[in-house]
Amino acid sequence: MRPSRTVAIAALTAVLVLGSLPGLVGSTEPSTDQPITPAAFREVILAANGGRSIPTIEAADPAYASASRLDAGSTFTEPAEEPGPAPAARVSPKLPTVTAAWAWKAPRYKVSGYASFYDNGTTAMRLPRGTVIVVCGASGCIDRVVNDYGPVAGTGRIIDMYRPDFFAICGCGWWSGTTRVAVSVY
Repeated sequence: MRPSRTVAIAALTAVLVLGSLPGLVGSTEPSTDQPITPAAFREVILAANGGRSIPTIEAADPAYASASRLDAGSTFTEPAEEPGPAPAARVSPKLPTVTAAWAWKAPRYKVSGYASFYDNGTTAMRLPRGTVIVVCGASGCIDRVVNDYGPVAGTGRIIDMYRPDFFAICGCGWWSGTTRVAVSVY
């Protein structure tokens, strides 16, 4: 292939590419410097489906079309219906009264006895896992969920508790192994 032929093909390709790009060569789009002519507003038919009627887009109203100018400040108005009379008095809805008081749900049953600590959570021999209980000792009450079975039968204890929980409610020293508790089962 000769160099002159390569140059000619490259030049022709460049002209075709530049000519096909909008806004560079041969652009016919309106610019913001020129007003839009009335001929630019023509009727356009849109395709419809499902047996519906075919909507059309029409030119702007004659006042704007004759002036042949639309700018950012132009407003289009459509005739509207007259507003109806205002209501005589506005009805205000009554709000429900809310009280801040609440009450504890009554426990299904209560049991009292001795509790000890156990490092793996709260366990009870006669309660299924997932039971919500409130354990009250000499220093206060805590609510917990039973997560295991225990203590061993015949030890005289009704519940084994997680060590930090046990010492939070027992009101006893670190050397104590058991304390008297009341358990409310919910």
